[in-house]
Amino acid sequence: MINFENYTIRPLEVSDLHPYFELVERNRKRLEDFFTGTVSRTKDVAATETFLKELSDKREAKQYFPYVLVDNSTNAFVGFFDLKNIDWAIPKTEIGCYTDEQYAGKGLTTKAMKYFMDYCFDYFQFKKIFLRTHHTNKSAQAIAEKCGFEKEGVIRMDYKTTSGEIVDLIYYGKLNETNPTA
Repeated sequence: MINFENYTIRPLEVSDLHPYFELVERNRKRLEDFFTGTVSRTKDVAATETFLKELSDKREAKQYFPYVLVDNSTNAFVGFFDLKNIDWAIPKTEIGCYTDEQYAGKGLTTKAMKYFMDYCFDYFQFKKIFLRTHHTNKSAQAIAEKCGFEKEGVIRMDYKTTSGEIVDLIYYGKLNETNPTA
């Protein structure tokens, strides 16, 4: 668990069904193109419960790690982080995130991302964390740069959106500078 200011980042649990569903539901339109799995697998509460159980199984297998950002004053879920495409042989992972629209644009995601990355480098001993984003997602690009990620290039035709369009993604990477040989 990561605590800072009035927020907590903690693992997402199956018991978080309703607040997680509400977070997705409030932001469904914003998530549509680039969180295709989440949007397609959370159409109602029952489907979301099945999805969360699958995520829990993937966490147990050390293949995927979902986290929520909680506003401690309201206990509302206001953001989501995940670690995916994990390669334990390197070790490296891709980080993904989104923030509730009401909390977006206020610097919270950048601050939370910095704390979360420190945790990931320390706890999981990753040598590299990377993220991919579309050229239209200026917020994600700004967060990446403010958090010390370096732009490594553009991966062409790297992602299929919900509408079926295959798009290029900008690839950013950050190395574990505190323990690079871990």
